[in-house]
Amino acid sequence: MSFDEGLAERIREQFTERDDVLEKKMFGGLCFMVSGHMCCGIVNDKLMARVGPDKYETILKERYVTKMDFTGKPMKGLVYVTSDGYESEEDLEKWLQRCQNFIGTLPSR
Repeated sequence: MSFDEGLAERIREQFTERDDVLEKKMFGGLCFMVSGHMCCGIVNDKLMARVGPDKYETILKERYVTKMDFTGKPMKGLVYVTSDGYESEEDLEKWLQRCQNFIGTLPSR
């Protein structure tokens, strides 16, 4: 299982105000569950962001973003962001907020 531990620590710091975050090893990396829903994660050095199907096509047009194709088939609503896309704390916070905004639209677990 390979993931960027430095990025994991940065994500943990962003989530310190929340008491509903769990970490799970998934997709060959690390996944952060928020309120019982998969929110974001790390595979190697890529941020895996769950942005939802409605914003998926628009977000794919952004720099540093690619389809999440872990299984060989893209998973709609999930994208990879390369390290240049989350280099600054502001960029990482933007991505994590997008993920939390989508999670907020889902039914409670």
